[in-house]
Amino acid sequence: MKFSLIICTYMRPTALLRLLKTVATQSLYPDEILIIDGSIDNATQEIIEKNKFKNLIYYKVEAAQRGLTKQRNLGVEKLRKDIDFVCFLDDDTLLSIDYFKNIQEVFISDANITGVGGIATNENNWKLNSSDYYNQKKYISIDGYHVKLGQRHVLRNYLGLGSNKPPGIMPEFSNGLSCGYPLIGKNYTVDLLIGMSMSFRRSVVDTIKFSTYFEGYGLYEDADFSLRALQFGKNVLATNVQLEHHHDAAGRPNKFKYGKMVTRNGWYVWRVKYAKPKLRARFKWNAIAIVLILLRFVNIFTTKKKLEAFTEALGRFYGLLSLIFNKPSVQR
Repeated sequence: MKFSLIICTYMRPTALLRLLKTVATQSLYPDEILIIDGSIDNATQEIIEKNKFKNLIYYKVEAAQRGLTKQRNLGVEKLRKDIDFVCFLDDDTLLSIDYFKNIQEVFISDANITGVGGIATNENNWKLNSSDYYNQKKYISIDGYHVKLGQRHVLRNYLGLGSNKPPGIMPEFSNGLSCGYPLIGKNYTVDLLIGMSMSFRRSVVDTIKFSTYFEGYGLYEDADFSLRALQFGKNVLATNVQLEHHHDAAGRPNKFKYGKMVTRNGWYVWRVKYAKPKLRARFKWNAIAIVLILLRFVNIFTTKKKLEAFTEALGRFYGLLSLIFNKPSVQR
């Protein structure tokens, strides 16, 4: 199987170079690497010119093409005709040596698998069970391993707003679990793949496009695409497809805009899967949105980044209020 790697980047030349150095040492090397650069300066182009990588093609986009979803669509348009599957990576990731080899093996193992997601090992907190019982409001236990839930998920569980679905599966009220799975080499069927590490068969990316509703930073564009990709087969999270994700603050939006996107884009992807959710699901979605807004306001007093917490809370509140008067038009 021949495959391409598409990396969309914006103002992160150093992070991109670190990633490409881990691509260069792969046990299975990409047949094509497409760098789609939306930077407003030439630093990324200069670093690519100084450091040569096999099969790499660099594209600098104009302002009208800038933004994660537009850049990904451009990358798909530039693919070679003989490519069988496409890997998308965030530019602030680092790959394990068998990353691409393991993706290919997953695709070969089952023709019904059309989307494959990887696991960030430095963000994976699953531990081997040492007990037969873990408080289900505070922990999840799967295949002999457990993980402690974050504070917001614990609170939602005690309020009766938690998800009863496995990680990566979207419940009817959205707001599922995103804690991944234990690193035991198993493939887990999921709805949602994460944009930092997702791959699709060529038939998928040739038929559906990344939605331009998710402009600029593109928060949740990966959830939207992976949900629509389910019409072609199944998505799996492959726990032997491993990398590290080192969040780079460069190129991220301000916290008010981020908070607004969390709410509005979250509503959008919810309705991609559930066009007409039941009244109970609608209540739970809105209740969770309000709880998360209140938590961010509380963070003003409990964290050092008080201004960030305040502005994000305002953005989330504005986003929720705006849905009353101006709901997004969902594209399917």
